[in-house]
Amino acid sequence: MNPNLKYLHAYPFEKLAQLKSGIVPPIDKPPIVLSIGEPGHDIPPFIHEALAAHLEELAKYPGTKGLPELRLAIAIWLARRFHIPADFIDPETQILPVSGTREALFSFAQCVIDTTKKPVVIMPNPFYQIYEGAALLAGAEPYYLNTLEESGYLADFDSVPEEIWQRCQLIYICSPGNPSGSVISQASHEKLINLAEKHDFVIASDECYSELYDDESNPPAGLLQTAFAMGNSAFRRCVVFHSLSKRSNAPGLRSGFVAGDAEILKPYFQYRTYHGCAMPLPTQHASIMAWHDETHVQENRQHYRDKFTAFLTILADVCTINKPAAGFYVWLKIPRPSASSLDKGELAGISDTEFAQRLFAQENVTVLPGSYLSRESAGINPGMNHVRIALVAPLDECIKAAHRIKNFLNTL
Repeated sequence: MNPNLKYLHAYPFEKLAQLKSGIVPPIDKPPIVLSIGEPGHDIPPFIHEALAAHLEELAKYPGTKGLPELRLAIAIWLARRFHIPADFIDPETQILPVSGTREALFSFAQCVIDTTKKPVVIMPNPFYQIYEGAALLAGAEPYYLNTLEESGYLADFDSVPEEIWQRCQLIYICSPGNPSGSVISQASHEKLINLAEKHDFVIASDECYSELYDDESNPPAGLLQTAFAMGNSAFRRCVVFHSLSKRSNAPGLRSGFVAGDAEILKPYFQYRTYHGCAMPLPTQHASIMAWHDETHVQENRQHYRDKFTAFLTILADVCTINKPAAGFYVWLKIPRPSASSLDKGELAGISDTEFAQRLFAQENVTVLPGSYLSRESAGINPGMNHVRIALVAPLDECIKAAHRIKNFLNTL
């Protein structure tokens, strides 16, 4: 067995199941699950139609590189979305379709890490746990870069020791962030690209939430967008990961892509020919349709805006709660008691795990403890005292959940 398997942590949802085990919530309150980021909006009808129209192609082996028409559709979308001239994105060498970005984010580390040089993989903390597992199973040491409230839940690259940068071979960034929804600025992208040039590491930018943003006139910048603006038109050391899971409400389609530095994607393509995760041809045809259409994505964003507005309005008078710049998560800091309540000897506050457990027990609403998404680093666990709430349920369920959470908060 791979000796690094012993370093893997239990997955957050496994921990959550254990936390809820044995608890019987009120039977008069139907369950509302806001713990997992699985979009609940309708899948665009053209995806169903494209899948059905090409079912006979399940009889054919798909190529690892994907259909030329799919890579071209992705290139056109990338150029339009991130203000990059189309001539600077080569569908042949700079784009690879992948069977969902989860597998790509994981396999990418297995390909690029050189274990002979005591490698370090930097990742935000809290984080998508695939980053950590990818680093550990690739034989690298994870370095957890805390993203704290005082910095807007964004990473402070200046806080990373020089020795860590020197050993860094790969850094995962996530913008918009999971769980905070914070967006990395172009200035921060520029700083990171300059660090990558100086220390010779690869930037893997997880941009799977990039199409879910609040301000229609101000979409989040992407890593390739910043690289091109800096004059790095070959996207050296820059690789981005995008998906249809959130953008098009199609997590089960398992469709995404990797794009960027052709010199990195060439060996990664070779790796993938052995890895065996080629996208089925019906999925490719449906994906072509999805990347060419923006109407359903605009409607999708509006659905999330409506849910955030309703959810935050209901809870505004019982806790401090802010709308994120992007994504579909509420990263709620657990309200602490007032000085007057402490003077009266009342509850001194509860942990994120207690909050999630008691909310489920009293209101049959499931949220995810923040400490399940982070590790202790620099003496703290930055996810503690937070819970992640995924506004993926229909609007009416999100409204019911907000009222139940409000009732629960009023009991503390």
